[in-house]
Amino acid sequence: MPRRSKDSAIEDRAPREKREARDFLGGKLLIAMPNMTDPRFEKSVVLIVSHDERHAMGVVVNKPLADIELGDLLEQLSIDPRKGAGGEPVFYGGPVQTDRGLVVHSLDYKSRQTMQVGPEIGVTASKDILVDIGGVAAKRKAPARYFLAIGHAGWGAGQLESEIAVNAWCHSDADPALIFGGEASDLWKAALQSLGVTAAMLSPEWARARSGDAPLN
Repeated sequence: MPRRSKDSAIEDRAPREKREARDFLGGKLLIAMPNMTDPRFEKSVVLIVSHDERHAMGVVVNKPLADIELGDLLEQLSIDPRKGAGGEPVFYGGPVQTDRGLVVHSLDYKSRQTMQVGPEIGVTASKDILVDIGGVAAKRKAPARYFLAIGHAGWGAGQLESEIAVNAWCHSDADPALIFGGEASDLWKAALQSLGVTAAMLSPEWARARSGDAPLN
């Protein structure tokens, strides 16, 4: 067998090291920058559920819907509600698959359908978790902290990276205290403050990095 040169070994290793160094954002929060002009994502905070070379998927966590509550979902899915259940808000999770719901929750609740997003956060898209949260026929204890969302946000290969490169988003750790605590209307400001900045501190020059007003998702 012919010996491989040192240069060949370096060339083979470089692509692998580049892939390993890639900054994937699964389990992080995306925070819309003040120059975000797409109305679907203006002042949004997005929990990134998955991110790899081919796609990214996330859930907006700070935009409750005005015209739908848990009780509406239970009715649509023919789930008999238990007494007192049904008033919890439902959030706009993003513009993709707006006919499907999911639950972002603490990891004291896990099922076979649960995807663990971070050390303390899971996402479950199943009828069973809605039964456990609000139904008479619950089989397990509901998660201690949760919110319900309709739809999600999605990006194709390289799209999210391109948006970050033009300063449409910044990102931070997904702190459960941010996601589940406080008022949704305050979450965008609180997420920026967790990075030590405020909207007023961010340069308006960043708004000029994008060409045109095409939607970012």
